[in-house]
Amino acid sequence: MPNIKSAAKRVKVTARQRSVNVSRHSNLKTFIKKAFASITAGKPEAKADFIQAVKKIDKSAGKGVIHKNQAARRKSRLAKKLNAMAKQ
Repeated sequence: MPNIKSAAKRVKVTARQRSVNVSRHSNLKTFIKKAFASITAGKPEAKADFIQAVKKIDKSAGKGVIHKNQAARRKSRLAKKLNAMAKQ
């Protein structure tokens, strides 16, 4: 337990931020899984799911939930799958 008042506050703030980030990260993973599933299944709403997932990825990167390079990598993988599905 911290002895200094400001350190105690930082513990509280970081705990609150972590809980928010965990929630956002979980929500992000849900959208990515949904997009991958619809692309893999070849569903007609795959493009809409892809757009929604990309929006979530961009927002998460902007808020610092994930790193910008990880966001780029995830978007790239989704786009690659979507383009491969479109060619078939």
